[in-house]
Amino acid sequence: MEIVLFTLVAVALYFASDAVLKAVERRRGEPLANRSLVFFVVILVLALISFELIDRLLAPASATV
Repeated sequence: MEIVLFTLVAVALYFASDAVLKAVERRRGEPLANRSLVFFVVILVLALISFELIDRLLAPASATV
């Protein structure tokens, strides 16, 4: 079940990262020169944060000692 949850979150992160990147580009008024690199950094940061939160929420209470 965790694999399904992580996969769904990863798909959501992909779309969220794309939306963030498009918002930044709209604000700047032009496409970013290293769009792929910026996208990677945004999705990496969001993934590390969200996967850590999921891992902590799904961890058994006895394992947090």
